[in-house]
Amino acid sequence: MTNTKSLWLGIAIGGTVSAVVTLLSTPSSGRNLREQMKDRGLEWKDMLLHLKQDGLRLKNQIKETSQEGAALIKELTQDMKKSVTEWKATVEPHQENIHQYLEQIESSLKDLEDKVKKH
Repeated sequence: MTNTKSLWLGIAIGGTVSAVVTLLSTPSSGRNLREQMKDRGLEWKDMLLHLKQDGLRLKNQIKETSQEGAALIKELTQDMKKSVTEWKATVEPHQENIHQYLEQIESSLKDLEDKVKKH
């Protein structure tokens, strides 16, 4: 919010300074100068209006994207929890068997190493 206020303040000060510099440095007549100032004022007004509209669109897009991202993360978290639960349910009954197989493999490897050392 502070950055937005600073931006608008900078634009206002810049516009004022440029208008004063233009008034003081122009060789034009008063009528021409007033017309130029009026045209520039309208241009600045249009530019500020477009900036405001773009800012509001960006704000809305960020809000929408943030909401979609939060919903997606929530859904992903739930899917991951479900997958982990299902994996645990599948693996746990076989965990003891897997452990026994690993011990058998280790024992076989040890026996093989001993045989290789003897030869």
